[in-house]
Formats: sequence, C-alpha cells, structure tokens
Amino acid sequence: MTATAGPRELLPAGVDPLSARRKWRAIAIATVLLVPAFWALIFGLVTVATEGSQEAVAAGAAIAFGLSVIPVAFLVVALLSAHPHAPGVVVRAAGLCLLVGIPASAVAGDAVTGLVAGIGAGGALALRPEPDQGWRPRALGVLVASAYTFALARVAGSAVLFPAPVFALTCLGLADHLAGWHRRP
Repeated sequence: MTATAGPRELLPAGVDPLSARRKWRAIAIATVLLVPAFWALIFGLVTVATEGSQEAVAAGAAIAFGLSVIPVAFLVVALLSAHPHAPGVVVRAAGLCLLVGIPASAVAGDAVTGLVAGIGAGGALALRPEPDQGWRPRALGVLVASAYTFALARVAGSAVLFPAPVFALTCLGLADHLAGWHRRP
C-alpha cells in the first residue's frame, strides 16, 4: 500500500479516482437516510429542552433513532464510494461526528449547526479519499456548510430544519468537485 491522499489515508496502489456518478450516488442515498435521523434528533433535543418529563420517553426514542441511523449512513457512504477500509472508517467517522458536532453545537448555541458540522466531518472521513487530495478541501466544505447553517438558523429560524440535512454531505461532493477543478491544468 502506498499513501496517495495524505499521510493518514492509505489507498491501494493504482486506485483510480472515484467517479462523480458513484460519489454523488453515495452522497444522495446517505442523505436520504440522514433526513429522518436528523429530524428525529432535532425533535428529541427540542422536546427535552422544552417539555417536562411527560414527553421524555418519546424524546429519548427519537434521539436514539437519530443516533443509530447516522453510523448506518456513514456505512452507506463508505460502501458505495468503495472505501478500502469501510468497516473501520465507519467507527472513526462516528467518533469524529461526536467530537466535532458536540463542540460545534455548544459554540453555535443550536443543535442544527452542530449536526451539520458533525455529520459533515464524519462523512468526510467515510467518503473514499481522492488520490492526490488531502483533507483540507473537505474540511473547508464542512466549515462553509456549518457557517451557512449557522447564518440560516439566525435569519430563517426553524425553516433551516428543512434544507439543513442536505448540507452535511453535499458540501463534501462540492468540495471534491471544486478541488478537482482547481487541480486541472
């Protein structure tokens, strides 16, 4: 094995770049999985924050559902993008999702921004790396998507809940596309 995408991402020698069709298929299918999980998490978190103990069971079930679907979406991204280390990278992606999402939610003061940041960071790890491309374009994409979500949450209020699940993984495909476009001679 040789390192072609950076010191932390090992790809087998001779791996071709991921086709745009395959990448966007992985992103689209995982996004469809993430939408109900995202909304369930938001419902659960808002219910816990606003209601009394009467709705705690429903809120807990919604949070558990949302948290259990996110790793499945990472697995879908890893498998459909043909990541060579799919099972292991899903565990790391879920951990990175928590490590990025929780502090982002705390800093932003809202759960939506933290979810977009966390899922985007985990997705960046789960999506097969491009040869000769480091982690920076995807990290910048996640940062832009998170900042956009933060701004939308302040301007549009709860209306951000409808498009926000799409931002988390779409930013990765756009970042890879722009980085590849920038690298072309």
